[in-house]
Amino acid sequence: MFARKIRVQYEKDGTLSPCPLKWLDSFSMRNFTNATVFDDTLPVADGQMEIGTHVPLDQLKSAMEDWFMRKSYLPKGSALTVIETPLSP
Repeated sequence: MFARKIRVQYEKDGTLSPCPLKWLDSFSMRNFTNATVFDDTLPVADGQMEIGTHVPLDQLKSAMEDWFMRKSYLPKGSALTVIETPLSP
């Protein structure tokens, strides 16, 4: 089900930092979008998530930025970086 791994980072003081697990868990546990496509997300560590094959990265990034800003986790004007990472053999 969670066939893809992604890295989720935000800019902090000019450098990229991994999003805390608390942020990722808050997004994944809350069905605020009513979009079932985000049901297939599993936070595993700071800056790391596993996601299903049908989760569109661009929509996920946008929805996470919106949620993090509404929760005041992400400062205004900041953006996330969401990168798919290769699976380990």
